[in-house]
Amino acid sequence: VQLVESGGGSVQAGGSLKLSCTVSGYTYSTYWMSWFRQAPGKEREGVAGVNSDGSTTYADYVKGRFTISQDNGVKNLYLHINNLKPEDTGVYSCAITRAQGPPSLRPAWYDDWGQGTQVTVSS
Repeated sequence: VQLVESGGGSVQAGGSLKLSCTVSGYTYSTYWMSWFRQAPGKEREGVAGVNSDGSTTYADYVKGRFTISQDNGVKNLYLHINNLKPEDTGVYSCAITRAQGPPSLRPAWYDDWGQGTQVTVSS
């Protein structure tokens, strides 16, 4: 399984970004796909997830600003980020695992990861 993220960059606070994740080689019909981020010096944390039924999960601190979406089934995953804040700075990674039910945002549950894309927000 390969996951490749794109869309990161440097933006000013209040701006928006759309991150993309392209998935290849995943052959199961059920899955959780999620976005995670890791700020400098901090642990990786879950941001938003979606499952094969279309159900979504968001971390409380991103609700209303982040939107996760997918198209073409498991092949493309997106994260729309609005009203970016400096504390949103970090490496954003997508991940996938074979699972059912509401997607978890615990990194330990995920099997396959992308390399990540850097998001830097300046004040």
